[in-house]
Amino acid sequence: MARMTVDCRTMPSDSNCTLTIAGEPEEVLRAAVAHAVDVHGHTDDEELRDGIRGAMTPAAEPLEVAEGGFVQVIEFDADDIGRFAELEAEWLEGIGDARTAGWSVMTVDRDRPGRYVQFVGFPDYEAAMRNSKHPATQRIAEQLTALAKGEPTFRNLDVTRVMAP
Repeated sequence: MARMTVDCRTMPSDSNCTLTIAGEPEEVLRAAVAHAVDVHGHTDDEELRDGIRGAMTPAAEPLEVAEGGFVQVIEFDADDIGRFAELEAEWLEGIGDARTAGWSVMTVDRDRPGRYVQFVGFPDYEAAMRNSKHPATQRIAEQLTALAKGEPTFRNLDVTRVMAP
């Protein structure tokens, strides 16, 4: 089951509480109810529980980058980035369990409107190449090229060092 999170900063509060709770849905519900009762003085009832359930969102998983990993960088110009999101959703459905990409980050260049850079992380180069050769990936690459103004630039980067704060 997907991890969920609930964040006091998104709930009405006089105390400006900043606690965030993450875990399996039932764990989050139990902990959030206990916190709401103990810290915020709420009553444990169905209204409180329904409110907490409604405030739960999928927890963001940390991006895993390790030495020996591989990152592909795709840089392109486009007018219709919304279409790119649709293509990405089609690709995810098409590639299914064969996907070897562990994560991706889409960025927009503040200094060059319409310029986008996507970073895609893989456990290693071989996994990236399996991903690239998949028919669903071939289709999205063709469609991305058609969507882009000019040719997208691809950079293939081996991860040699990772530093965490």
